[in-house]
Amino acid sequence: MQKNTITLDGNSLTREQLVAIARGARVALDAAQLVHVQRAADFLAEKVSVGEPIYGVTTGFGSNADKLLGAHRVRDELPGGNPEKREGTLLEELQHNLVITHAVCVGEPFAAEVVRAMLAIRINTLMRGHSGIRVSTLQALGELLNRDVIPLIPQKGSVGASGDLAPLSHLAIVLLGGGEAFHGGERVSGAEALRRAGLEPVRLSFKEGLALNNGTAQMLACGVLALDRLETLVATADLAAAMTLDAFAGRVGAFKPEVHALRPHPGQVETAERIRALLRGSTLADIAYHLVPRFRSWLADAWSDAQDRQRNFDIAWDWVPASQRHGREAFYTRFLPFKGGKKHQPQDAYCLRCMPQVHGAVRDAIAQAARVLDIELNAVTDNPLVFPDAAGAEVIEDQVVSAGHFHGMPLALAMSYVKAAIPVLASISERRLNKLVDPATNDGLPAFLIGNEDATDSGFMIVQYTAAALVNDLATRAHPASVYSVPTSANAEDHVSMGANEARHVLEMTEDLSHVLALELYTAAQALDYRQDMLNAARRLAERGDWRELAAKIANAPEANHPSRAQFESEVQALAAALAGARDFHAGEAVAKAHATIRERIAFMSRDRAMDGDVKAVCELVASGTLVG
Repeated sequence: MQKNTITLDGNSLTREQLVAIARGARVALDAAQLVHVQRAADFLAEKVSVGEPIYGVTTGFGSNADKLLGAHRVRDELPGGNPEKREGTLLEELQHNLVITHAVCVGEPFAAEVVRAMLAIRINTLMRGHSGIRVSTLQALGELLNRDVIPLIPQKGSVGASGDLAPLSHLAIVLLGGGEAFHGGERVSGAEALRRAGLEPVRLSFKEGLALNNGTAQMLACGVLALDRLETLVATADLAAAMTLDAFAGRVGAFKPEVHALRPHPGQVETAERIRALLRGSTLADIAYHLVPRFRSWLADAWSDAQDRQRNFDIAWDWVPASQRHGREAFYTRFLPFKGGKKHQPQDAYCLRCMPQVHGAVRDAIAQAARVLDIELNAVTDNPLVFPDAAGAEVIEDQVVSAGHFHGMPLALAMSYVKAAIPVLASISERRLNKLVDPATNDGLPAFLIGNEDATDSGFMIVQYTAAALVNDLATRAHPASVYSVPTSANAEDHVSMGANEARHVLEMTEDLSHVLALELYTAAQALDYRQDMLNAARRLAERGDWRELAAKIANAPEANHPSRAQFESEVQALAAALAGARDFHAGEAVAKAHATIRERIAFMSRDRAMDGDVKAVCELVASGTLVG
């Protein structure tokens, strides 16, 4: 069997396998399990032959469940009736009509990967052998996947109970030769798609319409694909956060394992571990305050050395005289009395310090949803359920059981949780981005991360606007659909899940989250360049051996004849020695690798330029998952 073929048996489908099928893998149907499928179909045929009343087989559906099908069509006796034009039995007509009348969704079509996932889910659940579908019909469904017949399914129309009736009817109607489909990427009629693929339309038998359109395939497909993206995006959020923290020369004590052992939420512990790993090798994190200069606008006489004159920035510190150190003697014993870019505080802002708690909570929300989806992938979700081998069965209701597995509430609530988590992850990312561009909070980096010597440059100012707009949009879409049931089917279906809307929203929202994280990475890469370059410029200045050059970068210096001048010179020399003795200033290894990948596509911006191409490129990088491997 081909390596890219996945066998469906109703019991072992994984999210990873479903994503592979959604992206093009073929499917095969497990031969041993097909025996159970046919057993249920034969059982139904036997019960129908002896006249047993069975919901959805010899009765109507929903609010028509109290109507038993007769032996012949009453309408044929009505004026204009023409029995010669009718094909098949009433039982077959019931299943056919169920599909064609329920395919009433509206809106843009789902992407091919969503529809392929829906097909795989429907096949897998029917493989359990409790739905009454024939093997031949199930095999025909599998051939839609393998021959690239992708039913056109408009996105809106399911209330998530009884399952995803309307969208699954759009899926099933193509099997009958109706509706529309894509074949080879071209939109054609369902009949033409079957013809091009070498397939024949199917005539449905007992309960097959109900088996095909009664289940949770749309919400499950959207949920699984959304989680696949979100797992990558949470890792991307960690990377963006680590790059931002390196750009801030931030503090890493908040990520220590012994800290998180005291509050061991799984996602929180994992996030702290990942942040530590991303920052491994960094010489920026936990840097001494006094070593970090602040940005100062470039002037023609800023640097005396020819190589340094190629820089597009100047650097500066403030000296803290002895008269201003009272009560802070212990601090200035550890750190030299120079204020540069890094604020003298032992803790960073929440958007940096609380990354494990926030990212970790999102991870836990995704993990809870994954637990629910993993169960649903191999669950039977149609109605009624067929138990041909039920022990001690005395009446038909013991073997054909009407239940509620089509109700999408388990998925709906899981998706509501994830839906609320997405804006949280986007919001903390936007707050880090904002902190980078705001000169009041960015610890000595240039305002909006641009030199702006002539007051003509906006730099990264509007990048934050876009991120803010996306966060607001995500937040307004986070209202849970699952809390608002609208009864259907003349109140026979009086409580529905709205899980299809919930999962569709989550899948759509992943794109905006991806864009927010991309914007943070774009901004953090610019900030990281400035931070590294400013520190290494200071180090190179100190290495040249003339402390007076360094002293020229320090404001608040006493005059030559001032009593504190000697102390100032001694402390500047100590600063020069500390800088000269420092290693090259650089980000953590993983952060540096991601930064280099960004720089392969997007150059550092020293002056204003058109940024639309930059934004497109970084969004593509994040969407591809390239940065997190």
